[in-house]
Amino acid sequence: MAFFVVLIIIIALAVWVVGLYNGLVTSRNGFRNAFAQIDVQLTRRNDLIPNLVETAKGYLKHERETLEAVIAARNTAVAGLKAVAADPGNAGAITQLVGAEQGLSGAMGRLFAVMESYPDLKASANMMQLSEELTSTENRVAFARQAFNDAVLHYNNSREVFPGSLVAGWFSFQPAKMLELPDAVKREAPKVSFS
Repeated sequence: MAFFVVLIIIIALAVWVVGLYNGLVTSRNGFRNAFAQIDVQLTRRNDLIPNLVETAKGYLKHERETLEAVIAARNTAVAGLKAVAADPGNAGAITQLVGAEQGLSGAMGRLFAVMESYPDLKASANMMQLSEELTSTENRVAFARQAFNDAVLHYNNSREVFPGSLVAGWFSFQPAKMLELPDAVKREAPKVSFS
């Protein structure tokens, strides 16, 4: 009789551990999927930037340095995005992406500031369309980042609260890092005035 009681306790513990493990895996997959949505939007934005620069080139003949800085910052952001897309749980890659996004934000800000001096460029139908797409994409990035951070919070809570912390420790579930942009980088979608 005691053997069956011990066997039932062992089976119940095994089911409990499997349930906790599966919950952690599900949460981890959730934040990875949430980052995939950020990846889609940042890739879309990064694909728009060369078109924006190409459109501006004809008008900004004397602003080559600004245009080159935007492209260089965009390329760094693309590399950072690829690193995080390969492993959304890698805190170092997230930090690198935040730095790259900060650099891109600064370069884009300088580009839009320079564009203010060129009324013909601001009035270009192609530039207006690209600016509108960029604004729309920035809004989507913000929503996707919020969903990612919510998924990371859920995963981290699952791995840190007892008894999940025991299972997370046994199976080496690492904490995930939220994608938080420093205040200097947090920005609204670019505002372009065509008046």
